[in-house]
Amino acid sequence: MTDKRLVLTTCVSLDEARNIAQTLVERQLAACVNIVPEIESVYRWKGEVETATEWLLVIKTTADAFNRLREALSELHSYDLPECIEIAIEDGSAAYLMWIGESVR
Repeated sequence: MTDKRLVLTTCVSLDEARNIAQTLVERQLAACVNIVPEIESVYRWKGEVETATEWLLVIKTTADAFNRLREALSELHSYDLPECIEIAIEDGSAAYLMWIGESVR
């Protein structure tokens, strides 16, 4: 296992996704953020089943930066309850994992 992490969140629009991605990379909370366009989400919210088109962010970061990244998502996000799921990266390209570590402060 490594100290590198993937963090997932969804956004209401492409503009919001780009803003969050740009800010996370500028603040060195993420090495890279992939924006996956126009996914369809089905979820329960306030007792009702909802459907929405969203943009998925796949954020590459480190375990040490995760708490600060989560705080930044709460600050930047328009949702009352933004998704913030951390997934441990078990293994990967050594050079790529090193780059993540060098890019995140």
